[in-house]
Amino acid sequence: MKLYITPGSPYARMARIVVLEKGLEDRIEIVPAQTRLANSPYYAINPSGRVPYLVPDDGAALEDSAVICAYLDRLGGEVMFAPPGDGNAWEARRLEALARSMLDGLAVWSRELARPRGERSPTILEHEAQRSERMADLWEKEIDHAWMRAPLNMAQLTLACALGLEARIPDFRWRDGHPKLCAWFSRVAARPSFAATAPPDAATALSR
Repeated sequence: MKLYITPGSPYARMARIVVLEKGLEDRIEIVPAQTRLANSPYYAINPSGRVPYLVPDDGAALEDSAVICAYLDRLGGEVMFAPPGDGNAWEARRLEALARSMLDGLAVWSRELARPRGERSPTILEHEAQRSERMADLWEKEIDHAWMRAPLNMAQLTLACALGLEARIPDFRWRDGHPKLCAWFSRVAARPSFAATAPPDAATALSR
């Protein structure tokens, strides 16, 4: 199977982490893709140009990080990342949605910063900066939830990949005034799967 990624995509990072956490390295080939490039050969593989993109052995390709993570989670061994099957399922989905909301906003911010300086929208940059502050305040409270202290799950995975975007967004200073969130992130980020998939920093990303 082939998993197409870009090193800086937090969505691709989520899939890469699941590959490592599930021990699927021998079954999944990680393939760097060229995106946002005119006439990229990758567009013949995935016309949308998005990552991650998983091409299983049967050829039925999958797009969208949540779908791909769920597929990978079920390839072998115990399912790790699915919501609980009891009455806590909606709480798990609520937290995952909050984490995804933060991640989506930060992804917009990161993409805007990747544009030439004269083409960046100050309105978008300010909007996403303010959104990130509100979401960090929210997560400083939500991080005490039992599901965020449980074994690694999709809500935690999504939030950690969102917070990790501080490497690519210099003005994303979520750590200030959020000691509980900092402590939580330090524990999750220490996992080998997170260390192995750390995104390139802003200077490296802009030089690509």
